[in-house]
Amino acid sequence: MRVLVGVVVALALVPAAGAETFALELATPRVATYGDAIELRGRTVPVLVDAPVTITDNGTPLGTTLTAADGSFRLRTRAEAPMTLVARAGSLQSAPVSLLVRPRLRARLVGTGVVGRPLRLEASVAPARTFRIEIRRNGRLVVAESATGAIRIGLGTRRAASLRVTISTPGGDGWTNARRVLRGAVVHPQLALGSRGPSVRAVEERLRALRYALPRVDGYYGLDTHQAVLAFQKLERLPWTGRVDARVWSRLQRANVPRARHAGTHIEVSKGQQVLLVVRQGVVEKIVHVSTGATGNTPLGRWHVYRKVSGWDWVLWYPMYFLRGFAIHGYPSVPSYPASHGCVRVPMWIAPQLYATHTWGSTVFVYW
Repeated sequence: MRVLVGVVVALALVPAAGAETFALELATPRVATYGDAIELRGRTVPVLVDAPVTITDNGTPLGTTLTAADGSFRLRTRAEAPMTLVARAGSLQSAPVSLLVRPRLRARLVGTGVVGRPLRLEASVAPARTFRIEIRRNGRLVVAESATGAIRIGLGTRRAASLRVTISTPGGDGWTNARRVLRGAVVHPQLALGSRGPSVRAVEERLRALRYALPRVDGYYGLDTHQAVLAFQKLERLPWTGRVDARVWSRLQRANVPRARHAGTHIEVSKGQQVLLVVRQGVVEKIVHVSTGATGNTPLGRWHVYRKVSGWDWVLWYPMYFLRGFAIHGYPSVPSYPASHGCVRVPMWIAPQLYATHTWGSTVFVYW
C-alpha cells in the first residue's frame, strides 16, 4: 500500500442549542498507483461504537465497515480509477475527498547489451493509456514516438553506445503523470586490463550503482576497475578472473545491491568471498575487494577498532587494528586469493577513506 500525504475532511452537524456536535472525518491518500491496495480511514467525533459506515465513490458504494471502540473505521480497496469519496454513517456525511491515480508504468531493456546481440525496449502502461517514448543514443535523440498500452522497440547494437530511455504519460481527468528513465549501454563483450572506451565506462557506472568501490569513472580499465570486477564476481559466484565477458555483462544487468549480514553501522569482512562491506544503518554503502590471511588465520568474530595509524605503520598503509596485530590496511598487492599474514588487505586508494570514516570503537564483523 502506498500512502503519500493524507487529506482529512469533516462535516459537522450542529443540532439545537445545548446538544452535542457530531462530525464524520475521512482520510485518504492524495495519490495512489493504479492497482495498489489503499486504506481509507476515518473516525466519528465524538466516539460512536459499532456504527456502520459506508464509503462511496461518486455515489457507488465501495463497502461498509463498523467503527471501533475509539470511533475509528478503516476500509481497504484498490486504486483502479480516480475517485471522489464520501463516508456516511446514519445522518452524518463527510465532505467529498478526491483521490488521484498514477498509471502503472513498466519498462525494461531485454538483452545482454553486447555489441551484435539483440537488445530491445519493452514498455507498457496500465490501464491502457497513451505514453511517450524518447530514446537517446550517446546523448542524441534517435526515437521520439507515442504508443498506447504496450510497445516493443528493437535497439541497434552494431556499435558501442550509451542509452537513455525516457517513458512518460500525461496527466489529466484525475490521473497524474508517470515517468520512468532507463539507462543502458551497448558494449563490447570482452574487457580486461588496458581496455578503454564507452564499454569500460558502462561497466564502471554499473559497478558504482551497485556500490562497488571505484575511485573514479573514467572509461579506462585500470587496476581499480579490475579489482571492482573481482569483487562483483566473488559476490555473484562467477569465476574470479577480473575480466568482463558476456556472462559478466548479463549478470551486471540483473544484479542488485547485496544485503548486509548484520544490522547497524559497521564493517563486514567475508573470508569466503574475500570482500569487505561498508554498512551504514543496515544498508551496504560500499563493497571492496580484499585479501585475508593466506593460512586462514584472520580471526572470525565481532571485533572493535582499538588503534588507528595515519599513513604508514611499518608496511601497513592507514591501518585500523581490530585485534592484537590484525588490521584492515592498504597494501600494494591485493590478489584475488588470501595472501596476507592475517590482516585484511584493501587497495591503497581506499585505505585513507576507510580510515577517515571509521572511528575508534567501530565494529568489525569477520565471518566466512
